[in-house]
Amino acid sequence: MKSTKKKMSKGLLVICILALFLAGCAKAKEEPEEPPKLEIEPIEPEEQEEPVVEEEPEEEEPDSLVIEERVEKDGKIQSYLTGQWTDVKQAKRRPIAVMIPNNAPALPQYGLSRAGIIYEAPVEGRITRLMGVFEDFDDLDRIGPVRSSRDYYVYQAMGYEAIYCNWGLAVPYVEELINRPNYYNVSAAVVGIHNPADEAYGRHKRPGYATEFTGYLFIDGLFKAVERLGYDWNYDDAYVPPFLFVADDMVAEYEDNEEASYVYPGGKSGKNSGGYGAYHPYFEYNAQDHLYYRYQDGKKQIDELTGDQLTVRNVVFQYCHGEVRDSHDYLAFGVHGEGDAIVFTNGKVIKGTWKRLDGDFTPAKFYDEAGEEIVFNQGSTWICNIWDEYGEFVEYGQE
Repeated sequence: MKSTKKKMSKGLLVICILALFLAGCAKAKEEPEEPPKLEIEPIEPEEQEEPVVEEEPEEEEPDSLVIEERVEKDGKIQSYLTGQWTDVKQAKRRPIAVMIPNNAPALPQYGLSRAGIIYEAPVEGRITRLMGVFEDFDDLDRIGPVRSSRDYYVYQAMGYEAIYCNWGLAVPYVEELINRPNYYNVSAAVVGIHNPADEAYGRHKRPGYATEFTGYLFIDGLFKAVERLGYDWNYDDAYVPPFLFVADDMVAEYEDNEEASYVYPGGKSGKNSGGYGAYHPYFEYNAQDHLYYRYQDGKKQIDELTGDQLTVRNVVFQYCHGEVRDSHDYLAFGVHGEGDAIVFTNGKVIKGTWKRLDGDFTPAKFYDEAGEEIVFNQGSTWICNIWDEYGEFVEYGQE
């Protein structure tokens, strides 16, 4: 029995200890210890940079809306005659002014599309004659055919400081003028020419053409003649450019001006006696390429060199007082002083005046009705000398 009691006492003791242990565990569960606190520093948000918005570059306005002073660039410079970039060698030397017939039996002319300026004026018989002013001719073999001079053409050529080229009688009104020591001319040997340059001229075969329309200026001979005669190719320091041209990549638009797509120096009928009636010349404006296309006697006027129709960027009507000099119907025109003018460019009509008041070696300049110099578009220009007394027959407009 005793052994049984001892065994029970020991078992009871174990049970008590176990109970106490479980109670402690329960208490521990009821009162858990607080976990250690971590000190966490707040992270400051980084400052966000504002996104950079690239501004579109403003279009730079050109320094000038017109060509004021010429500048050289990559071997080229702006031409005095056209405003276009031209080989420096060509644009810095004097041009040549070549007398070219314009009557039907002489057509087509050769090389005329190379002229920077084409000057047209009436002569006897109420036909017109042309004078092409060239700076781009080095690669040509010839220009022509070439005919005789009239003094008002000589005066116009002087204004461009051009070397004047003609083949024909220099009497009675040209001899004194063309032989002046300060005037450069390369003229064939005819009556009235004191220092001829025959090396510059020759005949070119044209089957079916009269002999008078077979004489040409040959470029190789021209250079030889200029050298022999001792002429200076350089412009004079006091040279005055004939036109004010719009700057590169710009157009002189004249948006508010009257439009004219057809320009008739002698009227549509061509029946007036002002010198443009014989072959009814006119110009048609093409708004796509901004050029004026030349027609004569109802046909396209063609350059034999290219086979293409003659075109120019600007057309000018220069009104000049004219009169008949003698029984041979020789004419005289006042190409000094001032008078009315109309400039056609970009399909628009700019009325104004021309002035030439500073002597033989300055050109006519053209001004609008407000007295501002007219801005020409870059390219070639055709100047029609309008006989003032027959100016009423001029016509232009839309068709």
